[in-house]
Amino acid sequence: MTKVLLVLPPFTQLNTPYPATAYLKGFLNTINVDSFQADLGIEVIHRLFCVDGLTKLFDEYVIDGHFSENARRIHLLRDEYIGCIQRVMDFMRAPDIIEAQNLCHGNILPEASRFNQLHDDSEAFGTMGLMDKAKHYCTLFLEDLSDFIIEVADSNFGFSRYAERLGRSAASFDELYTKLQGPSSFIEQIMEEELKRLLEYHNPQLVLISIPFPGNLLGALRAGQFTKNYDKEIKVSLGGGFVNTELRELKDERVFQFCDYITLDDGELPVKCLIELIEGKRLQSQLKRTFVCKADGVELMNGANETDIKQEQLGIPDYSDLDWNKYISVLETANPMFRLWSDGQWIKMTLAHGCYWGKCTFCDGSLDYIKRYEPVNASLLVDRMEALIKATAKHGFHFVDEAAPPALLKDLAIEIIKRELKVVWWTNIRFEKNFSADLCLLLKQSGCIAVAGGLEVASDRILKLINKGVSIEQVSNVTTNLTEAGIMVHAYLMYGFPSQTAQETIDALEVVRQLFELGIVNSGFWHQFALTAHSPVGLEPDKYGLTITNGLGGTFANNDLEFTDQEGTIHEQFSEGLKKALYNYMHGICFDWPLSEWFEFKVPKTKIPPGYIESKLTDGILIKDNSRVIWLGKEPHVKDFTKKKGKKDVKMTELTLFSGKTHVQVTTKASLGYWLKDILSKASLREESLSFASFQHEYETNQPGDFNKFINSYTFSQLKDAGLLIV
Repeated sequence: MTKVLLVLPPFTQLNTPYPATAYLKGFLNTINVDSFQADLGIEVIHRLFCVDGLTKLFDEYVIDGHFSENARRIHLLRDEYIGCIQRVMDFMRAPDIIEAQNLCHGNILPEASRFNQLHDDSEAFGTMGLMDKAKHYCTLFLEDLSDFIIEVADSNFGFSRYAERLGRSAASFDELYTKLQGPSSFIEQIMEEELKRLLEYHNPQLVLISIPFPGNLLGALRAGQFTKNYDKEIKVSLGGGFVNTELRELKDERVFQFCDYITLDDGELPVKCLIELIEGKRLQSQLKRTFVCKADGVELMNGANETDIKQEQLGIPDYSDLDWNKYISVLETANPMFRLWSDGQWIKMTLAHGCYWGKCTFCDGSLDYIKRYEPVNASLLVDRMEALIKATAKHGFHFVDEAAPPALLKDLAIEIIKRELKVVWWTNIRFEKNFSADLCLLLKQSGCIAVAGGLEVASDRILKLINKGVSIEQVSNVTTNLTEAGIMVHAYLMYGFPSQTAQETIDALEVVRQLFELGIVNSGFWHQFALTAHSPVGLEPDKYGLTITNGLGGTFANNDLEFTDQEGTIHEQFSEGLKKALYNYMHGICFDWPLSEWFEFKVPKTKIPPGYIESKLTDGILIKDNSRVIWLGKEPHVKDFTKKKGKKDVKMTELTLFSGKTHVQVTTKASLGYWLKDILSKASLREESLSFASFQHEYETNQPGDFNKFINSYTFSQLKDAGLLIV
């Protein structure tokens, strides 16, 4: 018997495990609770996209004149699809160069409507390598099959979501409840077969179902329903990101036909309390942040005296039950940041609980997952990274924080480099001034390949309203530092914030155009402002000139709010034009087009002057007395020689500074050369940290001359080029 079964319902990601169950399993290990985790999404994908799965799909549904020409074509080519499905899935799990040649140039893949976009994507994908092209063709092949499934078998299907519409803004449980009273769909039946196998084998006492997103909700409820029908003695609990934001005001008793408990916020302590309740060691009234259904309605139990588990006590995320070989890499789009999301296998980790900034007015800052900030010590983080590398043989990490703190990233990078850990990683940040040029170089040296940050509405007035704590000038300089260090930069972009005008939207587009033209932002995505109940704007709409028109007072989900803005701008009309412009800018074209070309209606001319972003760039170096001086190179090689200066012999040194990529030769007077050799040794990560104040004191104590002249000298610039950083 396995005491706890951890379940992730369909669907989240195809390429890598979603970490919710691994986090909980890691914690359960620390309290010696036997558990097993399963990603039902990836299991369903493999049951569906195989010879038996497609054969059953094509056999079960009769295609007649009511279906589209595309669906009829796919059904007509059923033998071709069945014949190559295993080769496609094998390639996407483990790409092979010979098979890539076959897939790109052979006659293996049948083609339906998704392949029509190959012509549209020719510029974006025209220069891609053979492996990427094959991966893209395979992705289009699977998307054709997905279109067929949606049209003929299950309209709720999607590779990274299931019935998302039913989960999004579901203030009432009525539609979901009606759906759950009907028969299981084709996809749900496959999920239930997989779940039955797990229940029979593990015979759990408690099933924990995580619901990260709206697109997991229906699948989670179906899984709970099936479990309760399979064995009424098994207790079912729901939790996860969707629950934490949407179901905080839950009142509908019908939900508890599909589960016994619903927990809020961090799951570790609530789950520990549930286990103790099942074992008879705790009363129901002593649960932690847990909804139960009693005779008089739904009630939140929060009588536990314990405080939440500290981050350092959570244990190491445990992916041991998940078969990494089942995850497949897809290549849908040329957007470089979206590719990181869908291509490759990343171990997901969290650097800190909550957001160190936590002030953005559009964000759910009143909720625990944002407002309670608790960082993890860098040494412990790298301990966990090393343990995960050993357990999974993976060396890529995605830190999934709301915004990774620069101070913690600095400590993390130093620890990674000190231990000579060879990894790559990416994360979310705020474009704040502490991301100096040298810090960005340090992050790159530790393995950072990409960051995503919120430029949001690229307007200083709106950025102040958002309380982002950044300006366009700051964003311009930080993105320059990151890009010049070799770190890809993705910008989250927003339009439609309360009081935003059409003029400000067009000006924001011009700012974005200039950022891409300068090459200091590499990727981006526009989304329209959405009002949520737990954000500062949602809590005080009057303050922002909004009137709430719908979304409050539901008995099920309460988060997304509908509203009217006193400004009156129709923001929806800008959507298509903003996205088209950004698509072209990302591919380095159409920078000379007037902004009006992207819109089918009249828009104001931009008030942002040419060269605006370039004028914001500065050469300022962020140095504080407590800044750390770090030498990343090897021990310098010193060679003495004598130089004639008039009639005098001057003792000189030639320092050869080696790093992993290059070497630099520095010629100085002997006294300075040997001092440099000594100070670089003190600045190496093998020694205690050397502050900038100590660095200056050491120079002024041991060397003649002005320190400021020294740090602005050619010799100092050579040291910087060779690997001397001040962070």
